[in-house]
Amino acid sequence: MQFSVPLAIGRLVKRYKRFLADVVLDDSGEEITAHCANPGSMLGLKEPGSRVWLSLSDNPKRKLKYSWEVIEADGALVGINTAHPNKLVEEALVAGRILELKEFETLRREVKYGKNSRIDILLEKADGSKIYVEVKNVHLMREPGLAEFPDSVTARGAKHLVELGDMVAEGHRAAMVFLIQRPDCDRLSLASDIDPNYAAAFKTAKAAGVEAYAIGCDVRLDGIDAVKDVAIND
Repeated sequence: MQFSVPLAIGRLVKRYKRFLADVVLDDSGEEITAHCANPGSMLGLKEPGSRVWLSLSDNPKRKLKYSWEVIEADGALVGINTAHPNKLVEEALVAGRILELKEFETLRREVKYGKNSRIDILLEKADGSKIYVEVKNVHLMREPGLAEFPDSVTARGAKHLVELGDMVAEGHRAAMVFLIQRPDCDRLSLASDIDPNYAAAFKTAKAAGVEAYAIGCDVRLDGIDAVKDVAIND
């Protein structure tokens, strides 16, 4: 995935109200408010003074012209925009980077299923078989090399796991793909201290036959790509 425009660089003043971030731009010294497309806690990724990169929209209808894309943390570039993971996983699937999910004929996004839900990606084969793929963004790292999910309580995430289990019970395949928007992790674990209910739901879903995969990203200032398999701790 390539960024459509060169990113502006600045220093983070503060992130607040979940979806807002004040940033001082390097080139002009102006303090602007950027959109932060991330509903999580962003634990470890909102330190004032951090170097950040923003995309600039030319859409005249947008109230906030800038969107926060990347932060420098723990010596690495980390993607924080949760609008990107579905596209990144789609690109990885099309490129065959997730070997266990390589065989499919068609790929559709945001397909209705379950109890008033939409699956992130639906893979289908010519024989009518389906693979329901739910994507979760990951960028929490509290221990070097170890990515963790979630970074805040997610009742919605636990609901998705139940619905994936329902799809398996109906005879389909279902998979959870954790997209890690940072290059410095080679393992992923469930943050049970942050959300024990999600960790329990994940364990139940795995026992029901839901598959789980994690893929790490190469984060650059011109784009982000999902490039490497990451082990999931039991």
